Amino acid sequence: MLDPLSPKPSQTEMAEFKDGSRRLFNAFARRRSRRGHRRLRQQRSQTRLRIEAVVSGSFSLPFACRVSWQHSILTAVSTALPAMAADFQSAKFSWVGSAYTLTSTALIPWTANLASSFGRRATLFGSLLLFATGSAVVGSARSMEVVILDFVVYQSEILVVDLVPLADRGAFFAIIGAVWALASAIGPPIGGALASAAAWRRLFYLNIPLTGIVSLLVLLFLRVKAPQTKFKSKIALIDYYNIVFVPGATATILVLTWGGETYPWASYKVLVPLIGGVLAMGLFLWLEKGLEHPTIPLDILRHRSSLLGLLTNFLHGIVALAAIYYLNVYFQAVKLATAADAGVHTFSLSFTIAPMAIIAGTSVVVLGKYRLQNIVDWALTVIGFGLTTLLRVHSKLTYLYQNSPTVMGVGLGILYGCLDFPVLAPLKPSQQPHAMEFFGFTHSFGQVLGISLGASILQNELSRHLPPEVVLSHFANAKYAYSAIPDIHLLPELVQLHVRRAFAQSLRMVWIVMIGLSGIAFILSWFIEDVPLTTETDENWGVSEEKVEPTPSETA
Repeated sequence: MLDPLSPKPSQTEMAEFKDGSRRLFNAFARRRSRRGHRRLRQQRSQTRLRIEAVVSGSFSLPFACRVSWQHSILTAVSTALPAMAADFQSAKFSWVGSAYTLTSTALIPWTANLASSFGRRATLFGSLLLFATGSAVVGSARSMEVVILDFVVYQSEILVVDLVPLADRGAFFAIIGAVWALASAIGPPIGGALASAAAWRRLFYLNIPLTGIVSLLVLLFLRVKAPQTKFKSKIALIDYYNIVFVPGATATILVLTWGGETYPWASYKVLVPLIGGVLAMGLFLWLEKGLEHPTIPLDILRHRSSLLGLLTNFLHGIVALAAIYYLNVYFQAVKLATAADAGVHTFSLSFTIAPMAIIAGTSVVVLGKYRLQNIVDWALTVIGFGLTTLLRVHSKLTYLYQNSPTVMGVGLGILYGCLDFPVLAPLKPSQQPHAMEFFGFTHSFGQVLGISLGASILQNELSRHLPPEVVLSHFANAKYAYSAIPDIHLLPELVQLHVRRAFAQSLRMVWIVMIGLSGIAFILSWFIEDVPLTTETDENWGVSEEKVEPTPSETA
């Protein structure tokens, strides 16, 4: 031991001092090294868990939930729908597409509450079970009414809250877009091929094994935090005021499918449920104000960008579904393409939307901005629908491939990757899950309106443009002209030309209305703010952590 009072330490004491100092330094260095190594292993573990969660979200959830299932099956149904209507000899064709999103739209806010009470994973498994059950019943349907009813059953689905910070979410959506690209691209030709072979029912039977695969992938990879409370406590967290909201939203959505098509807009059969539905939803929002954990926190509507984002998202739902559904009608009714060929012809739309969604999401991550993308996208969408109004009976297919669907797909695709950022950026991470559910609600509501509004315009315009003698001799009513699409090529040449022109002129009005709605969204996008993207997540609903066990060298 070195004596501080000694005038000159001996060589032995000096050697002991140096040796002790060296051991102390080495011990300190080893301790810091072990801590750093442990932190590194923890970070790697978290990275691996994040990657697994993203892999699960990018493959399983898009096929199971709204992002991919809805688009792959929805695009397939859009090509098979004329054959389905002809099979049942029904004029209720728009109900199939509307019912596809009917109950999912009404139940989306409630699913946010259920996911908070029982956990994302349990709620997702419940939605997958409903999806498979409804698919089986729809495939065995013997009437259009049963198809409509059971589309409602299997679309009671749930959106899983994102597991990554908003600043990185664009890359996450880019991965989703890669999977969704495949689903949306193969949907139309598969649906068309099955419809051409009079086997459209198999389209729904295919969902059953696919749902099983998805469930297995979710079971293996999706590990997220869940409430660690007793069942009674979970039941107590359910917002039962949704009992008021769901019927109100359902009545309102039903009216949107009836108005101008099944009943006149001024009919009491439309006005009574419409007024009742709006009052019920208003009562629900008033009751929610007194709750500590409301299903739809009104705070998410206080920021201008969030409100404008929801409005443009609603308009996007309208125009996107109108483009997907009624472009197929043009190919089949005007160009006399088979259902399978119509699916192939829409490749210029479906193969454009998904890649542009990937590029858009990546651009938000790189630039940290989203306002300019939204403005440019809506401008392209307006141009795309404008080019579509030029489509005529004798328009060349090369023109179609090179112009309207491609430009439209670029605009709509970029919007798929950018629309959620104006809504979520001004909000705290704890508010974003409910905001995402309300985001899904407004988009689904727009989809219902897009299908039903397009159907109403199409049938009203067909009544104007179809010659009365053609209607009397070949259709029981102008409303049944849609179900006759697969047989238009069998009509006499002159009658066939009249019918094709009537469809082209009627669809032109659909595109004009979509131009107006896209123009409104374009104007609203100018008032969106570029709020900095947060790098935080809600710790209550993150990735489930794995405990990192210390190595033997660390415990020594």
